[in-house]
Amino acid sequence: MRLRAFAEEMELLAPSALAEDFDTGRIGIIVEGKPDIEKVCCALDATPVVVRQAVAAGADMLVVHHTPLWKPVTSLTGTTAALMREILSGGLNVYVMHTNFDHAAGGVNDVLADLLGLQNRQPLSLGMVGSCAISLPEISQRLGGTLRIWGNLAPTRKLAIVAGSGFDLEIITESQGLGADTFLSAEMKLSVARASPLPCIESTHYALEAPAMKHLAAQNGWQYIDDPPLLSVYP
Repeated sequence: MRLRAFAEEMELLAPSALAEDFDTGRIGIIVEGKPDIEKVCCALDATPVVVRQAVAAGADMLVVHHTPLWKPVTSLTGTTAALMREILSGGLNVYVMHTNFDHAAGGVNDVLADLLGLQNRQPLSLGMVGSCAISLPEISQRLGGTLRIWGNLAPTRKLAIVAGSGFDLEIITESQGLGADTFLSAEMKLSVARASPLPCIESTHYALEAPAMKHLAAQNGWQYIDDPPLLSVYP
């Protein structure tokens, strides 16, 4: 498949028009490599480990959720230069699906909702609310553990979810208005925890978003490369 045809297929899956304004210039093909696409790898992040494995696998395309180029590039130095050197020397294309994939049907939040078995779903400005029939230990097991609880958590009946970093007071209040009794996301700030009208379950950014990229890879017959951040929990 030619590069343009691949990009057109991805645009149909997660239209760029769905992306948040801050993603302008940060989605789609952000590194151009070989013009023909035969083998595709997929990951959450274009880390050095992921890039090396994709190149070693003979991939022509790496599809990721997070761009490796968050800031405008005015010089190539340090770790950014090292990463780009490996990508470009391998002829690897990098395609980013970020907030457009968060909002897309069947995207990041839908896959997370499926993983947690949410029913009777209602959309939020970002994420969704749904009936939750599983216990906290089961939520932990399905997300791979490492949960933190903020507030007094009662048995959850209606759960709000925002994959990634979604602890925002406006969204939490919006979910409360839809009947949510618990809010799940990642990367809690103390100020938000203090002011939240709902008890919150904090997972990790990786645990909440990686399932969608794994699902995307499985749907398309791509190779998924798992590279979770190293996290240790002490008593």
